[in-house]
Amino acid sequence: MATKTKLHPRNQHSEGYDFGRLVAQTPELEAFTIRSPVGQTTIDFQDVRAVRMLNRALLKTHYDIEFWDIPAGYLCPPIPGRVDYIHYLADLLAGSNNQEVPRGRHIKALDIGTGASLVYPLTGQSEYGWHFTGVDIDMGAIKSARQICEFNKLAITLRRQSKPENIFRGVIQPNDAFHVTMCNPPFHGSIEKANKGTQRKWANLGKGRSTKLNFGGQNTELWCPGGEIKFIARMVGQSMEFADQCLWFTSLVSKKDNLQPLIRILGKARVADYKVVEMAQGQKTSRFIAWTYMKKNQRPSFAKNART
Repeated sequence: MATKTKLHPRNQHSEGYDFGRLVAQTPELEAFTIRSPVGQTTIDFQDVRAVRMLNRALLKTHYDIEFWDIPAGYLCPPIPGRVDYIHYLADLLAGSNNQEVPRGRHIKALDIGTGASLVYPLTGQSEYGWHFTGVDIDMGAIKSARQICEFNKLAITLRRQSKPENIFRGVIQPNDAFHVTMCNPPFHGSIEKANKGTQRKWANLGKGRSTKLNFGGQNTELWCPGGEIKFIARMVGQSMEFADQCLWFTSLVSKKDNLQPLIRILGKARVADYKVVEMAQGQKTSRFIAWTYMKKNQRPSFAKNART
C-alpha cells in the first residue's frame, strides 16, 4: 500500500508510488526494488541508479515519456515535488483566467535552468499541454535535453544562455511573450557551502561522510556567487526589462528566511503584485515567489488567438 503525501490535489503522485504499476510499465525497475522495514515496496534512494530508474518509470507511466536518461553527474530530480511546482503555477495562472486552469500550446512557459533532465517541460506539457522554452547555461544539459526531445518527438524549444551573469537577457527575444517563467535556482553561495550541504544530507541518510549527492548535480545546479538571494535579485532586476513580455515571473525559494529580503527587493522594483505560494510535500514545505508588473486590466488574454 502506498504512503499518502501532502502534494497538490492534482498531483498524480499524491497517493505515493504504485510500484506494481511502475514495474509493469518499466520492468527494469524491479531489480532495484526492496522491502522497507514495514514491508512496503520501495527503492534505495541512496542508489543513484535506482533513483534514475524510478524517474524513468514515473515519466513513462504518468507522462507518456518513452525515453528518458541523463548523463552521469547531473541532477536527478524527485518527480513528485517538481511537478507540484507546475500544478501551483497552473493555479496561479487560473487566478488571471476567471479561476479556470489554462490548457493548450498557446500557453507559453519559460523554464530558466531547465537542466539535463528537462523535468518541468516534460511534466508540464503532459499535464497541461503548455509550450515550454527551456534555457540552460550548461551545454551538456542542453545536449541531454535535446536528445530527450528528439527521442520522444516533443516540440520543446531549447535555448542556451551564453553569459553566466544573464538570466533573461539574451534568451527572451523581442517577439517573445510568456504567461509564466519558472526557475529552481542554485541555493548555495559557494562550493564550500554546497559540500557542507552534501555532508548534512548524507548524515541525515545515515551514510556518514561523503562527497556524493544522492540526486547528483553539477556545480552550476547547486551554487552560484551570493547564493539564492543574489541569483533571484538578479532575476528580479532583469525581469524589469521584460515587464511587458511576461505575465508572471516566478522562482522557487529554498529558505523561508530569504523571503523578506526578496520581498523588499520586489518593492524596490515596483512590481504591480507579488505572491508567495507554499507547497507542502510530506514533512517538508517548499515555496515559490511570483511577481508581475501588469495590473489586472493590463494582463494578456488566455484565448488561443492571442499573441501569447
